[in-house]
Amino acid sequence: MRRADDRGQTTAFVAVMVSAFLLCLGLVTDGGGLLRARDEAAVLAQEAARAGAQQLDWAAYREGTDEVALDPSAASAAARSFLSAAGADGTVAVSGDTVTVTCSVAYSFTLMPLGATTVDATATARPHTQPTP
Repeated sequence: MRRADDRGQTTAFVAVMVSAFLLCLGLVTDGGGLLRARDEAAVLAQEAARAGAQQLDWAAYREGTDEVALDPSAASAAARSFLSAAGADGTVAVSGDTVTVTCSVAYSFTLMPLGATTVDATATARPHTQPTP
């Protein structure tokens, strides 16, 4: 014999558990997607900075100075060109022999009702020089 006050308890339990499961699924899916977007922004910033750091001022080097220096305008253009080719937004700054790139990647949440966000990452690079023997 069933008591009248026990009806509907299974339905409430299932509703709570399904809601908790969907919340966990959303956190895992969108959390992983957000981490992937952050990693993508970091990789693009690093590669753009490296592309800029390869733009050396060969004219000054050929004039006899043993100093290897960046060509600031070429370094900035190369880094911006890399970001543009990758379809990413970002800023490039060249200071001395250092190229600094900040890359922004947009991420849209798929399961969580949070809309969209932008993930930023910054990287720097300098030209590698071999010591003279």
